Amino acid sequence: MLKVLPRNGFRTGAAPLAASLLVLGAAAAPVTAQAIGPHASSCARNASAVLVHVEGLKARTGMLRVQLYEANPKTFLEKRQYVERIELAVPRSGPLDVCVAVPKPGNYALYVRHDANGSGKSDRSDGGGFSGNPRVSLTDLAFKRKPDLAKTQFAVGNATREIRVVLNYVQGLSFKPLGA
Repeated sequence: MLKVLPRNGFRTGAAPLAASLLVLGAAAAPVTAQAIGPHASSCARNASAVLVHVEGLKARTGMLRVQLYEANPKTFLEKRQYVERIELAVPRSGPLDVCVAVPKPGNYALYVRHDANGSGKSDRSDGGGFSGNPRVSLTDLAFKRKPDLAKTQFAVGNATREIRVVLNYVQGLSFKPLGA
């Protein structure tokens, strides 16, 4: 099952110029991971998108939800304020690299949720993570405290940006990556 819910300082000289060209070349390099999701072709052609490398799955079961937000403290993690939301069944094997197209270059933040049992409801078996991989405690979850937007936001230009999100799960009295 797959658902998509839409919604300078320049310096001169040879060394800075060479460094700028290196950065530009790296930014324009094609994405090599095999993306999944309804926007996979955006990442394949290196369009303005985010390739989310999801790591640390507890199990290859259930559903995965990726929500993209503008980097705005008033809308970040608020109900139905996401820019893009993708839900897909967790593949049984292989890397979990989800492509999310962005409407325009800018600053964004991501939230990833693993509904491990596919119930559609939040429970102790579920995992989650954010771009920037900020530390989140059980107390933060209980009081619905958002992670610091400054730690989760990232810029997307005219090419695909790769982001790594490590999932956290409830383990005893902690919410942390598996094996941590």
